[in-house]
Amino acid sequence: MRKLFTTLFVLGCMTAFAQKTIDGNWKGSRETPNGTFEVSYTFKAAGNVLTGTWKTQFGETQLQNGKVDGKKISYSITLNDRTLNYTGELISDDEIKISNEMGEMKLTRIKQ
Repeated sequence: MRKLFTTLFVLGCMTAFAQKTIDGNWKGSRETPNGTFEVSYTFKAAGNVLTGTWKTQFGETQLQNGKVDGKKISYSITLNDRTLNYTGELISDDEIKISNEMGEMKLTRIKQ
């Protein structure tokens, strides 16, 4: 029984630690036919729920339907009545790779 409790405790701590590493400010850019598209994110994980903001030269909006599953994330952004669905993965403490129907982008952590 003690081994089971210890194993569950360790797994719980590892899951909590993995989800906390996404918290913070992130920045990325992607080349488009119309020039460089820059984006800034603020992510906050609480359990398996991901919240935050998405900010570009076009404005700022809240993330919707955000989820965290270990090092994988997913969320939606609605702009001008269009919803974009994103998936991503935490590659390291300072790098996230995200993708949607328009392609992929690498985000890097903004050090404070």
